[in-house]
Amino acid sequence: MSAIVVTEAVRVPASAIIVRATRASGPGGQHVNKVATKIDLRVELAAIEGLSDPARRRLHGLVAHRLDADGRLVVTSQLTRTQSLNVEDARAKVRELIAAALIPPMSRRATRPTRRSREQRIAGKKERGAVKRLRARPGDWS
Repeated sequence: MSAIVVTEAVRVPASAIIVRATRASGPGGQHVNKVATKIDLRVELAAIEGLSDPARRRLHGLVAHRLDADGRLVVTSQLTRTQSLNVEDARAKVRELIAAALIPPMSRRATRPTRRSREQRIAGKKERGAVKRLRARPGDWS
């Protein structure tokens, strides 16, 4: 098993990857009952090389629901009927998760509504008020 390369600086070494094949669930008849094509890929998060501390925290937050009891990331794939393609699919999923953690979140800049949007809002409120006034009986409003 080779290392998973995310970027030039970030990679998951082969020693941190555990691959296990099991029988896939779902339809397939006799074929699905006799071959182990589902892939269960586990990655040791602490062993990922080149990941900064903020990115490591973001990754941990992204995959918190996918961690096993030992703290390893668990990714499964049973997309195809072949074991090798499922291994590649699981590796691609790991690569995408780590790549997503590398992108820092955008900081929110506080903005204020423009003068025109405030005027439009007030004009709309006045229009609704006028419509409601027209619905009332002539003697009810003053």
